[in-house]
Amino acid sequence: MFKQNLWEDLNKKISEVMAQSPAKDIEKNMRAMMAGVFTKMDLVTREEFDVQTELLKHTREKLIELETKLATVEGRQPANPSEPPPPRPPVIEV
Repeated sequence: MFKQNLWEDLNKKISEVMAQSPAKDIEKNMRAMMAGVFTKMDLVTREEFDVQTELLKHTREKLIELETKLATVEGRQPANPSEPPPPRPPVIEV
């Protein structure tokens, strides 16, 4: 029992020393500094990026639909919707 109590006290003391060590302060300061740098870089979050990607995908689909309708109205393409629209330049996916 004495050895177990000694072991627990030793672990507690080590944890206290580590919590008060300069390494912990340095880590906290580095995290704050990096957060400031990232804020100044005007980066977007992954969630914002995914929302914009979905919006771009929807806009691209709508553009293809409108181009197909315009081509039909102008008489460049038959009104059969099962036929593919004319070839488009390649789009780079992100």
